[in-house]
Amino acid sequence: MGCSVLALTIIASTLGGLVFGYELGIISGALPQLQAHFSLGCVQLEAVVSALLIGSLLASVIGGWLIDRHGRRTSILLSNLLILGGTIILTASMSFSALVVGRAVIGFAMSISSMSCCIFVSEMVAPNRRGLMVSLYEVGITVGILLAYAINYILSGVHAGWRYMFGFAIAPSLMQLVSIRFLPQQTTVGLIAEDDWEAPNRHQAEHVNYSVFDLFKTKDNMRRRTAIGLGLVLGQQFTGQPNVLFYASTILFSVGFQSNASAVLASVGLGLVKVIATLLAMVCSDKVGRRPLLIGGCTVLAVGLILTGFLCGQSVIDTTKQCTSLEPHENLTSLAENHENVGKNSVDQITPSTGNETHDAYGHSNILSHSEDMYKWIIFICMMAVVSAFSVSFGPMTWLVLSEIFPKEVRGRAYSFINCFNVGANLIVTFSFLSIIDVIGLSGIFFVYGVIGVAAVGFIYFVLPETKGKSLHKIDRELSQTPFFHREEVCNIFQRRHFSPGYQRVHLTSTST
Repeated sequence: MGCSVLALTIIASTLGGLVFGYELGIISGALPQLQAHFSLGCVQLEAVVSALLIGSLLASVIGGWLIDRHGRRTSILLSNLLILGGTIILTASMSFSALVVGRAVIGFAMSISSMSCCIFVSEMVAPNRRGLMVSLYEVGITVGILLAYAINYILSGVHAGWRYMFGFAIAPSLMQLVSIRFLPQQTTVGLIAEDDWEAPNRHQAEHVNYSVFDLFKTKDNMRRRTAIGLGLVLGQQFTGQPNVLFYASTILFSVGFQSNASAVLASVGLGLVKVIATLLAMVCSDKVGRRPLLIGGCTVLAVGLILTGFLCGQSVIDTTKQCTSLEPHENLTSLAENHENVGKNSVDQITPSTGNETHDAYGHSNILSHSEDMYKWIIFICMMAVVSAFSVSFGPMTWLVLSEIFPKEVRGRAYSFINCFNVGANLIVTFSFLSIIDVIGLSGIFFVYGVIGVAAVGFIYFVLPETKGKSLHKIDRELSQTPFFHREEVCNIFQRRHFSPGYQRVHLTSTST
């Protein structure tokens, strides 16, 4: 029965991630159709996208209390029912307001689901498999994103296809609802690693009741744990990954994929790369460790973002999103016109009869169509590198670490508190994206994301401990007793220490009777 319960837990968690990822990715392809159907301006488009995050932020405020008070299973069940309700609202939407409400309800549910699933799984599995099992939720997210991108492409030319895009979320939600019904209300002692329960009688007397205010105190080094969580989620958001997901089609359209269908198809490629990279992270998390994956992935992420910014700046394509100067129905179509105008204004024709190359008014020699294609595909490759790096590092590792570093008694509330900042940062980044592009262009915003990525690498290197292969109890004990216990592990990433095989370090403790 233990194996069956664990299998059902993993299935329910992965399905939850699938729904989460689907809802994140589906808006990318739905935006052009929503804009045309409801005549939405840029601010309204940002509102539709960001409504999901507003709902998530509200859930983060009460989600921790709900998870700790009523249990993980009840929280997952509630989130599943809310997703079904929100999906019905979206598919039947007749106004801009209904779209916002439906997205907010789904955002509320997704936030509860993500916190509950990750915590539930982390408490059900042994330390040497925790990284693999918790990362399955992230795998579900990436598969959901890929599925959403594929459906976006299939339905991109269908009349009112956005209703079907939103409606397909009902199928995995119903599957998750069935699996949840067979799960236990609380984690089972027999399924948790033996080290976590090695001395129940001794630790029962040490049981501590925490409140959310303890997260800011030095008691049990809680302030440091909170700082680790905040650093990870803020780095995750302010490197711009949400915008790569939400506005994938818009970004690709801007850099030269000159039709909605081609931009959506290219975004499918990003989704496929994201799935492969997440599977790699899942396999490596318990072998390589959390720190190396985060440091290496964030380094590639920062380089990719800076290079993308440089290429967008060098590209002849106009990558400024003219939000303020266009009517709502002109926003997307104007980009294609800009691409054509740039080609007409910047390049003189090659004479058919002679094939001689001419020059533009600035004296530059050009074959612009080839130049556009080159920049378009190089930028696309850089975006694939950014998505891959994120999926190996920030994507799965952030939530894995958060499910490990806090005591069980306050884990739900701590997770919820950190998620408030995660969603808040996501909301800021997402809601301001199109408006910032209107001011500094894609080049400038990618440069900013890249600089933040460099700062994130430094934070992870100096602050984050390694939790690979350790039970939740051992992680809690080490974090409580030794604030900088990971210093040796920081050094060990970059150098090998060879000890004589005949000796080993022994820690002596004295007890008094």
